[in-house]
Amino acid sequence: MNALRQSYYFLIHTNLLIAAAAMAQCALTYLFFDAPYDYAIIAIEGAATLLLYNFSLLLSRPKEPSKSIYKRTRWVFKHEWVLWLNSGVAVSVLAYAIFNIHFYSLLFLGAIGLFSVAYSFPIFPYKGKVVGLRQLPAVKIFHIALVWTLSSVCLPAFELFLNGVNIDTQRLVMLFALKFIFLLICTLPFDIRDIKQDSYYHLKTIPNMIGAPRAIRLCYMLIGLHSFCVVLTHFPLPLKIGILSTNLLIALVLRTVVFRQADRYHHAYLLDFALVIQFLSVLLSFSLF
Repeated sequence: MNALRQSYYFLIHTNLLIAAAAMAQCALTYLFFDAPYDYAIIAIEGAATLLLYNFSLLLSRPKEPSKSIYKRTRWVFKHEWVLWLNSGVAVSVLAYAIFNIHFYSLLFLGAIGLFSVAYSFPIFPYKGKVVGLRQLPAVKIFHIALVWTLSSVCLPAFELFLNGVNIDTQRLVMLFALKFIFLLICTLPFDIRDIKQDSYYHLKTIPNMIGAPRAIRLCYMLIGLHSFCVVLTHFPLPLKIGILSTNLLIALVLRTVVFRQADRYHHAYLLDFALVIQFLSVLLSFSLF
């Protein structure tokens, strides 16, 4: 059990979990379109996500990391060589993979990257100041969900289109909407967890604006909405079973672990595991049905 817990924390601290989640969500798109995996696109998704989150950690480094109240911050900068090592590997993977995709897909990826970076850089006028997207009220989770949806749905679909695969527009729009809602579900618990920290930095997230109890209810409402939309789609039955079973698991984890023990900072990262589990659940459903 101790080894399992250490592995859990290692995946979180090194950002390898979030990179695996990005790759899983990208791979899921190929199952939706019944298309063969494009391993170059999946590798780019994982490497770019790892670099982005590592870069974010480096930018937010406190003056004295060893005195941080957060276990993750203390661990990361005590073992900073791990951060640089996996960043180096990610750069190598990214450099190799980009030569195996279309040029227009690379431009599309660059646009997503710029939009992602806009989260922190002050380029938007707000109340007489120029601020980043993070300072705009309630924008945080929508920005994260949109970036992830563009990269895990639209980028693979665009590359498939450039490779001559016929992409059903209606199916793409439905997948985009479902993925966006699902990512809101997986992102909102982090904002609920960080409600005090975000208040300190004057960030107006949804939980800060409506309160934690209402934000928790909103999570369950989004799970219900997502499940209802999945049932109404014309997606294959195995796909529906895989997604709905993941939604049920998420609801149970939120109720019994994440929201019940809100003081446990790392419990929210179970939602990152849900991004991987959704792919595995759909894959298993296709093999069984």
